[in-house]
Amino acid sequence: MLQPSIWEKETFYGNKDVIIVGSGLVGLWSAYYLKKAAPHANILVLERGIIPTGASTRNAGFACVGSATELLADARKAGEQSMLEIVALRYEGLQRIKKVFSSKEIEYEKHGGYELITDTHYTRLKQLKNDLGWLNITLRKAIKDEKTFRIADKKIKSFGFKNVRHLVESRTEGQLHSGKLLQALLQKVQGMGVTVMTQTTVKGFEKINDKIVLQTNLPVHLSASQLLICTNAFASELLPKIDVAPVRGQVLVTSPIKKLHFKGAFHFDEGFYYFRNLSNNRVLLGGARNKSLSAENSGELVTTDLIQQELERFLKDVILPKQKFTIEHRWGGIMGMGSDKFPIIKRIEKNVYCAVRMSGMGVALSPVVGEIVARQILDK
Repeated sequence: MLQPSIWEKETFYGNKDVIIVGSGLVGLWSAYYLKKAAPHANILVLERGIIPTGASTRNAGFACVGSATELLADARKAGEQSMLEIVALRYEGLQRIKKVFSSKEIEYEKHGGYELITDTHYTRLKQLKNDLGWLNITLRKAIKDEKTFRIADKKIKSFGFKNVRHLVESRTEGQLHSGKLLQALLQKVQGMGVTVMTQTTVKGFEKINDKIVLQTNLPVHLSASQLLICTNAFASELLPKIDVAPVRGQVLVTSPIKKLHFKGAFHFDEGFYYFRNLSNNRVLLGGARNKSLSAENSGELVTTDLIQQELERFLKDVILPKQKFTIEHRWGGIMGMGSDKFPIIKRIEKNVYCAVRMSGMGVALSPVVGEIVARQILDK
């Protein structure tokens, strides 16, 4: 065991008020709200990678609450009230991001959101209009907008899409730079006095007297009065009984496209496919995991031929049917999913808490989730 100096022992390695495991969006927003409510609290955030490598910086950069068909499906599966509650959390989270950070800091842009509808989803326009009408009225309870979704079929041709019957426009959606959001949040919490240590793997924890002592890869002991686990998809490594599992989402980015005809955040097939403009001339496309759900229930940060080929097909047949393109980047990110879409925010045992299972909506959910769990910790 390394013998730390007195300086190290009283700063980096000393007992903390709160240790947060995971420096992704949820972990950092939790640190932000803890420090905001308790400025003198000694808070340490631990990250096993050099940077977070789950979903926080490996998503598509959507600032959204969900597409129309996704929300309709959620209402059918989980009930109207459950759907509304999760939408309200997402919507509030997005408002908080815009209050804390300027658009320039995180490259936030609001070009609107759209969903591509084919005959597979709706054979009759009347049914689509009826469903959107119900959804708009229902969503007023969660979103302060008289008409969240509307038909925008006239834009299909100008956007250059093919094999699309209808286009549903959303007024609430925007897009941002995921890396710059996390970086800005990291700088903010560090400026508030939060310590962040990277390349620190937490292998387990135990209670010794009134402290939570962590087993890590470090040659020193780390301990805290309270522990918060924010490792999302990988939470079961520390909490074996938790209802959350890793699910992979794959993404690709094209080379610059001459005269790219659209801007915005786009969805297809209940949100299983999603794409957006990147800068002004490239396409970022992700998803298609419903083509192989069992294989994509994985924590491996890799891409697969099956999903990548399907994404390229969708690009060629639907998004860019008359344009040549090459793929410049490909990557995978790991989301935390479970039996429902609500995040798990709770006390596991005395002085041990968790905030996990963002279900692919961590950008929107994390500010609210961070405040909720911070209140639980401070209220004890």
